[in-house]
Amino acid sequence: MPSDAENSLLEYHPQQYGDDPTSIRDTDKYTDEYVRGFVEKWDELIDWDQRMESEGNFFIEELRKRGVRKVLDVATGTGFHSVRLIEAGFEVVSADGSPYMLAKAFENGRRRGHVLRTIQADWRWLNRDVTGRFDAVICLGNSFTHLFSDRDRRKALAEFYSALKHDGVLVIDQRNYDSILDHGFDSKHQYYYCGDQVSARPEHMDDGLARFCYQFPDGSTYHLNMFPLRKQYTIDLMRQVGFQRVDTYGDFQETYHEADPDFFVHVAEKCYHSLLPKDQRAPADAGHVDYDDEDVTDVGGEGVQR
Repeated sequence: MPSDAENSLLEYHPQQYGDDPTSIRDTDKYTDEYVRGFVEKWDELIDWDQRMESEGNFFIEELRKRGVRKVLDVATGTGFHSVRLIEAGFEVVSADGSPYMLAKAFENGRRRGHVLRTIQADWRWLNRDVTGRFDAVICLGNSFTHLFSDRDRRKALAEFYSALKHDGVLVIDQRNYDSILDHGFDSKHQYYYCGDQVSARPEHMDDGLARFCYQFPDGSTYHLNMFPLRKQYTIDLMRQVGFQRVDTYGDFQETYHEADPDFFVHVAEKCYHSLLPKDQRAPADAGHVDYDDEDVTDVGGEGVQR
């Protein structure tokens, strides 16, 4: 029999932000924002076919050239990247903090002939719920922006770092909040949120809150309260946690003008492997070690709480 919590999850109910929605600046709010009605419309916002065309094989190629085989998708959402990577031959574990997102991802995977390995997990305690070590951790779909405090962001990055093998790679993306904060919102609506009948625009912006409004063809409206991450701040955090090299792409391009991209993609490497001259690098498959949980203690200063 389903539990009361599971039954509640299946019910349709509106988002609740209270009398002052712009005062809600709390990491723990995000699971309540993804109500059933919003999640069921999420794929209209993404438009899988258009997104696949716009991003091409960027993520697949970045992972392949680093010899990645095993991937942890920590922001699975409705499963777009998990399914794409499975179909490209990667071994994928799919995690998300929203149980309804995971249910939708599993459904989408089955529809395409795949059985996703799904785990509900809070990034701040990721290694409590996800076992093993991975060649890559991916956190895509502007998801890192759901963390509202510096401590939560550092804690999550430390957990990502710990979940990686010693020469692993972390891939995180984010909106170009610098451009929105400094110059106003002007999206090409070409990458990520590709549904041509869906509006996704900021309703409120300040240095501590990006409140976006999502409007769908049937007239329904939903919101997300997110933290507007500055690009350099995100890069600095990854380096402070312990990632040795961070390369940033603008709308999947290596060169760009700072204000132009809609999204940035950060590719952060855990070890010095890529900093060596090519003739001194070990093969991509060499040196992988699977650590037991108790063996991994140095994760950038804060440690991992079990």
